[in-house]
Amino acid sequence: MGGEAREIWEQIGNDNWGQQPFMNGYFNQRYMFYFDVHYGKHVRSFVELKSGSNSYRIGGPRPIDEKKLDFQAAFFEVGTGGDRNWIKFRAGRQEMEYGSGRLIDVREGPNVRLSFDGFKVKTGIGSWQIDGFAMRPDLDKPGFFNNVPNHSVGFWGVYGVRSLKKSLTLDTYYLGLDRKAAAFNRGVGQEVRHSIGARLSRAVAQTKPGWDFDYEALGQFGSFGSANIRAWTVASETGYRFPTVPLKPRFSAKVDISSGDDPRTNTLGTFNPLFPKGNYFGVLATAGPGPINFIDVHPHVETVLPHSVTASVDWIFQWRESLRDGVYSVPGFLIIPAGKSDARFVGHRPGTEVRWQANRHLWFQADYGIFYAGKFVKDSQPGRNLNYWALWAGYKF
Repeated sequence: MGGEAREIWEQIGNDNWGQQPFMNGYFNQRYMFYFDVHYGKHVRSFVELKSGSNSYRIGGPRPIDEKKLDFQAAFFEVGTGGDRNWIKFRAGRQEMEYGSGRLIDVREGPNVRLSFDGFKVKTGIGSWQIDGFAMRPDLDKPGFFNNVPNHSVGFWGVYGVRSLKKSLTLDTYYLGLDRKAAAFNRGVGQEVRHSIGARLSRAVAQTKPGWDFDYEALGQFGSFGSANIRAWTVASETGYRFPTVPLKPRFSAKVDISSGDDPRTNTLGTFNPLFPKGNYFGVLATAGPGPINFIDVHPHVETVLPHSVTASVDWIFQWRESLRDGVYSVPGFLIIPAGKSDARFVGHRPGTEVRWQANRHLWFQADYGIFYAGKFVKDSQPGRNLNYWALWAGYKF
């Protein structure tokens, strides 16, 4: 058995650069509790309840803010034993998280985590772990036990992970998505999208100074209404940590690019990040632009302070990849359409985060960031700077 209680006061000024109220502060609470029961070595059942509430938000809670009570997970699993060769079959509601969370994640930053309904086969074959799945994301509703599979969205795929020498990990995958009514800058239509990609990563150094990295590239193809889909992304994070010196600093930089669209052609070029992590860029967990039609440079410094306190400072600079496509949110909603400006620069955001792990169960965190509007945002009006801060407290057991 285990669970979590999490409280957040979140304050957003000029959400979507002024399209929302100037200062919107609200209080989110989340409570989760699970039972994980193993019937011997080959049979397992897992049930997790979730409850999230939102208070004081101007305009009321969003789907990611409030859920009275429901199942976050409820699945049954059977499988075979073995250290290197095994297979497990899982059916029911479950979370999914792969790689760095760029494409499939539990949506931890927002108050309501993401879950899926469907089937998964997990296999171990030598040094490979391979998952195959067919899912529908849950359609989040705010009431009691009323979440249902979203029958307008289908999601399936195969994801393989292999550990290599020198602390390297290789991920390869195919992911399929079918959305009956997908919206992009060029319009609305049925989207059938296939993603094929790979990721190579090395873990952060723990005992002696060393490099770490996380590199990923993928291509997407398919159809959008009567048009074709040809989209892509390349993402990178490179860091160096000094674990043997005071503060154990880690210096890193992300450089990412994802394709945008040109509506003059019969090919949709907008990249779809599928189900990415809620706090894709760290600070601004539930606000600001997402990894769609973008180029970014993102330096980051992390330190470890006494008494289990960690602190980080980062600064992200963001541009549009295509001048004929707009700016989208993290989950993929169009925030600012193209056509109001030929500028490429979206803006830049300095931010900081401080976290105190008081003990193995209790933690506190503070975030602050300002996304300064660039020329594209200013030209599109109202174009105000986006201000964000949050205070977090959590307890896990």
